[in-house]
Amino acid sequence: MKRSRVLAGITGFCVLCAVLSGCSDSSDSSDSGNSGTESSVAMNQVQYLGTHNSYKQLLRRDLFEILTSFVPDVARTLDYGHLPLAEQFTSQGIRQIELDVFHDPKGGLYSERQALVLVGEAPASGIPALDEPGLKVLHVQEIDYETSCYTFLGCLREIRNWSDDNPDHLPMLVLVEAKDAVIDDPLDLGFTIPLAFDAAALDAIDEEVLSIFSTESLITPDWVRGQRATLEEAILTDGWPSLDQARGRVMFALDNGGSTRDKYIEGHPSLAGRVLFTDSEPGTPEAAFIKKNDPADYMAIQELVRLNYMVRTRADAETEQARTGDTTRRDTALLSGAQWISTDYPVADMRFTDYKVSIPGDNIARCNPVNLPADCQDSDL
Repeated sequence: MKRSRVLAGITGFCVLCAVLSGCSDSSDSSDSGNSGTESSVAMNQVQYLGTHNSYKQLLRRDLFEILTSFVPDVARTLDYGHLPLAEQFTSQGIRQIELDVFHDPKGGLYSERQALVLVGEAPASGIPALDEPGLKVLHVQEIDYETSCYTFLGCLREIRNWSDDNPDHLPMLVLVEAKDAVIDDPLDLGFTIPLAFDAAALDAIDEEVLSIFSTESLITPDWVRGQRATLEEAILTDGWPSLDQARGRVMFALDNGGSTRDKYIEGHPSLAGRVLFTDSEPGTPEAAFIKKNDPADYMAIQELVRLNYMVRTRADAETEQARTGDTTRRDTALLSGAQWISTDYPVADMRFTDYKVSIPGDNIARCNPVNLPADCQDSDL
């Protein structure tokens, strides 16, 4: 282990030079496909740009000011938002998104926003989609609920429609977080208490995905595992599908760990029959996708990438980097070789600084700096 970490450090230093200088002078921001060398490049040998809480819109300013008066440190972490999903894909080159879902099997659980009484409005949202049965998409119930697509099905349709219109797009990851946390209600306004994500609720995630996407348009654990005994054995031995195979497809992964992840896996060894990959520890049958939000230990991420795991990390968090302009975390994330670099700032928020995150060379993706094959060219991606 000590020797591998020394080698990782040497490689990391070399890669850092490439990151800081940029590895491509191409300004083409479209997925081209069908390159002469692409068949030798696997989907895990590429680095893609993603967004965190991709559905999220800025809070209403009146509610934001009230929240700031009560919990200013919390309010500042919520002060960001994104374009609608299809616009992110088209204009920002985003190929990884995150959707937070709440269980609402009967519908209507999130159709009222009780905090609106604080600004003299009735709590009823008047949004028909929130009355429909099914998973709802929002960040924090009652407070940070502005979203570009109210239902999971609505978000999925937007992704599928864009994918259908761009059939040669690079593979896309949708990270799904199942949320059921109860938030404080200090003024006793009657905030909604989320339903717990039990086994049936987790099954509903798969069911809603499969109601919108065909299995042929997905990258699933079954497809990647093939004839191997476990998913981990498959990725460590055979690797991931090539870009030729993966273009035009969408991959889903569960953001949650712990008991929620374990409930999702239960009865589905090595994720047999499941739609989502899970954030599972190396050495377990389901291990293939790993979430490392903090890229500080970039050498550990590099080692995972070299072993063929796919990793998602975050270039920034809680608006801090945008406010200070500090690019240390961003540069470390790129250096790590994590396949998905997630950010709240694919474009700068000039209320703060000019901080933003992009793939070096301003391409949609680049050959992964840690495990790129010899014939990989950024311009071919």
